[in-house]
Amino acid sequence: MSNLPINRNTSMKRILIIGSGGAGKSTLARQLGERLHLDVYHLDALMWRPGWVMAPREERIDIQQQLVKKDQWIIDGNFGNTLDLRLQAADTVILIDLPRIVCVYRVLKRVVRYRGTTRPDMGASCEEKLDFAFLKWVWNFPDVQRSQLLRQIQQHPTKPNLIHLKSSRAVRNYLKSI
Repeated sequence: MSNLPINRNTSMKRILIIGSGGAGKSTLARQLGERLHLDVYHLDALMWRPGWVMAPREERIDIQQQLVKKDQWIIDGNFGNTLDLRLQAADTVILIDLPRIVCVYRVLKRVVRYRGTTRPDMGASCEEKLDFAFLKWVWNFPDVQRSQLLRQIQQHPTKPNLIHLKSSRAVRNYLKSI
């Protein structure tokens, strides 16, 4: 698995984008979707019901099973308890692994930007809000979730290509290479 952008000749038709909140998963997913002409699916938009109510587990699994059956896709979002479904079908996993302070800053910035409205990559009627539990999750991501995600990807039997982007510059350079 590589930390460098993949060769342009490598087939990328089923791309999973994961990382901390505020890392830029949805933005990268949209940009890659445009460049590669692939449909983009934001898990937050599909899993959250109005008023920040999470879809039932069975429905979340069914939605993802239907998505991964498609020939081509980009799916952004973590949802760790169903990550294996997506890993099983993905040919490429992009982990955006930015410093925690950058992610927290971006989360706070989007709270201000979308205050009282719903982000385009979020479920309907899930107005942007400041959530301290989420901020804590973002802050702790490098210490807790990152190593779990890397281990899960590296130990997965399908061995998807891993692209580990560790800075905003790396994300920009990666996009330029596509």
